[in-house]
Amino acid sequence: MRPLVAAAVLASASPAMAQPVANPVATFAGLDKITGRITRFDVYIDETVLFGALEMTPRACYDRPASDTLQRSSVFLEVDQRSLDGSADRIFTGWMFADAPALNAVDHAVYDVWLIECKTSTNVPPPDQR
Repeated sequence: MRPLVAAAVLASASPAMAQPVANPVATFAGLDKITGRITRFDVYIDETVLFGALEMTPRACYDRPASDTLQRSSVFLEVDQRSLDGSADRIFTGWMFADAPALNAVDHAVYDVWLIECKTSTNVPPPDQR
């Protein structure tokens, strides 16, 4: 009976973690280091967009409640660099966090890209309606 009591005490002592909410749109900001221009843009999940020479494809974008102590917005992102001959090389695959943009950054000489937020909607039409 004591192991059950100990398990109940441990379960009640840890905070309840809210499940992440999947979103269909990721909002990014990108810096062109040559011009100094920052561009903000929305991308649908599984859509590939071109930012400079970078092809970006978000695969998942999750939000957690503001009361959660974990990273609140995160995106799983694939980034390829396009060459002048048309070939592409993968330069980044992984999770990016809006609360800590330098934690998992795209390492590129000309462009910086970071996650701003995950959203449920945008004024950009979906890829199948363009």
